Amino acid sequence: MRTLLIGLIFVAGMFNLLLGVSYLFDPAGAAAGLGVSPDGPLGLATLRADFTAFFVVIGLCMLRGAWKRNGDVLLVPAALFGIAFFGRLVTLLLNGSGPGFYLPMAAEAGQVVLLVLGWRWVPHHKIDELTG
Repeated sequence: MRTLLIGLIFVAGMFNLLLGVSYLFDPAGAAAGLGVSPDGPLGLATLRADFTAFFVVIGLCMLRGAWKRNGDVLLVPAALFGIAFFGRLVTLLLNGSGPGFYLPMAAEAGQVVLLVLGWRWVPHHKIDELTG
């Protein structure tokens, strides 16, 4: 079971890493699926910087946690997806939903569950074990 969980985390990490890279090279195209559109060079720069950073950090942490079998590293993407889910929940409560609103929420919630399970079931390492 643990091997399957690690495999799922690794695949999801690759997906998030590739999603982050897609924001770097095609920010407008990647953002269109989330209902976001850039407003000129500043908007493109924001998509390239912020969305790339968000998904690349998540992807790299997931890959590192799965590859090195380090559950502690999985808390970073779990926290980021948890905060993103909370932001969508606040929007749902204050502004309602629209077409395509629930799919990103489901993806975030699913990945939070996956990552928390990974944190729980994958071994934890001391810092000196990672550097040595």
